[in-house]
Amino acid sequence: MILAKNEEENILQSIESVNFCDEIIVIDDYSKDKTTEIARNHGANVFRRRLNNDFASQRNFGLQKAKGEWVLFLDADERVSENLKKEILHLIGTPKSGYSGFFLKRKDVIFGKEVNHGEMGSLKLLRLAKKGTGFWKRSVHESWNVKGKTLTLANPIHHYPHQNLKEFIDSVNYFSSLHALSNRREGKNSNLVKIVLWPLGHIVKNWLFRVGFLDTTSGFIIAMIMSFHSFLAWSKLWFLQKKGFTKI
Repeated sequence: MILAKNEEENILQSIESVNFCDEIIVIDDYSKDKTTEIARNHGANVFRRRLNNDFASQRNFGLQKAKGEWVLFLDADERVSENLKKEILHLIGTPKSGYSGFFLKRKDVIFGKEVNHGEMGSLKLLRLAKKGTGFWKRSVHESWNVKGKTLTLANPIHHYPHQNLKEFIDSVNYFSSLHALSNRREGKNSNLVKIVLWPLGHIVKNWLFRVGFLDTTSGFIIAMIMSFHSFLAWSKLWFLQKKGFTKI
């Protein structure tokens, strides 16, 4: 299950990395490039559906379309490594394993370098599970709430986001808006303390405690931009709280 929009540069590599699957589905948010054409030409079943800033809804739509017992979710800029492929096939082929879902580690490659530390170097996501064991929740930073026993797999998926600084900043601006809207719907509030201290806490957490400094200059840039994401999200939420502000 691959979510995509305007991913003509990535979609083929993503599809090829899951060629071991019985079925490949692409949920496309009305791309304006050749994403859907490339996907169909390489055997994917394509469904076009508006994202409407709700990633959980898009993923749940995909779950409804899947026919298999197990469902694996990818984004178009992600790839399943060869060792992960072997690990997945071994585990789901083992009878009575008792697992309902599997967390996958994700290795980000940014600015041409693999990130091994900080927030991005320690990420794991529940992306493989039995159909019917749970649904995705939250419109952004969504999670797959699966009932039953889970396990974290040893081998990673590789992620190729933000290959230049402009893409990274544009992405942070977009997702911070969605995050602010989600926080508002969940009844969370912003204030000066959160706007000032939470971004500083992100720098300390990612650069020091999660040893982002070991990724040298790229690690510092990533820590600063993720801190900026926190600043934007809490600032945008503050504007949403103020009477008369309907846009951020």
